[in-house]
Amino acid sequence: MSPWRALKRTRAITRKEWTHIGRDASVLYFAIGMPLVLLVLFGYAVSFDIDHITTVIVDDDRTAESRRLVARLDAGPTFDVIGQVASTDDAEARFRRGDAHMALVIPRGYARDLARGEQVRVQVLVDAADNSAAQSILGYAGRFSAHQNSAQITEVVGRRPPALEARIRALYNPGARSVVYLVPGLIAIIQAMMAALLTALAVAREWERGSMEQLFATPVGRLEIVVGKLTPYFVISMAQLLIILAAGIWLFDVPVRGSLALLAALSGVFLVATLAQGLLISVVARNQMAATQMAAMSSMMPSMMLSGFILPIDNMPGPLQWLSNVIPARHFVHGLRAVMLRDAPFEQVAGDLLRMAAFAGVMIALCVAKFGRKVA
Repeated sequence: MSPWRALKRTRAITRKEWTHIGRDASVLYFAIGMPLVLLVLFGYAVSFDIDHITTVIVDDDRTAESRRLVARLDAGPTFDVIGQVASTDDAEARFRRGDAHMALVIPRGYARDLARGEQVRVQVLVDAADNSAAQSILGYAGRFSAHQNSAQITEVVGRRPPALEARIRALYNPGARSVVYLVPGLIAIIQAMMAALLTALAVAREWERGSMEQLFATPVGRLEIVVGKLTPYFVISMAQLLIILAAGIWLFDVPVRGSLALLAALSGVFLVATLAQGLLISVVARNQMAATQMAAMSSMMPSMMLSGFILPIDNMPGPLQWLSNVIPARHFVHGLRAVMLRDAPFEQVAGDLLRMAAFAGVMIALCVAKFGRKVA
């Protein structure tokens, strides 16, 4: 078989698919508009940053020093002091009503012990019903405590702070903004879902319209059909990726520190893998509704839960960690974060590229094998 003739037949299938896409403008609206909507919704809604922690005060000391401590707590944007209560029972009642998330309990004798240079203890009560938020609040409270300890020793007792001081410098994300970490993963999740959905409808639509018989009557090989159908959606998905990447940079100030060529390579291999997965689903399902449901379940849920987008893979049970290696989104999330945030070299993401390429190869081979040339 002449490679040139095979290429011409593949191009003919590609033109045919572009014609179908051009006749159905909703495909382009869905491909371009939906990812932007998802990026904005998830980008602003999913955040681990906590500001304006509603706080109540139990001040049993009632001195100038205790009031100064409360004023310092309320001065920044992190803690919002909404009032004082008489006891810890009253603070717990505010927790139950959802009015407050933290309580600062200043014991009697706070100012006296501080003036004497003795160890001073205050109590922090946290609503830990939401464990993730509680951990963040405890971290903020710990940093406030360390800062105030040094400041008050100098101010009240007249001593210098300890000679050893750890100066922490946060690299790659100095502001510790969770959106910088989440947006690259969010791009991968959106692309995984959208790419699989786009191609899941490709062959299923042909089966429903009854045009598969005409396609089987042509001298086009199965691999040529698969490649021809994947090509238009690959172009659309790459354009889609560029748009949401630009939106992520513009809306959320997410940096791109690494090589654009390496970023394009990661994106291209990942899109081929997910597009081929969607095409395989459409070949098997032969029904647009069933193909859509299967694509959504097989792309969105594994990508969300097993990619490291939100849940650290190292914290998962061993079998799930092993299973996550099969999910292309895991390797794309890792590669995107490494290249975009840390300017990682090729060696660090080479394993991600190889695993995604292997997945793509398996999906394409299964598509070709399942693409029978007869109507059941």
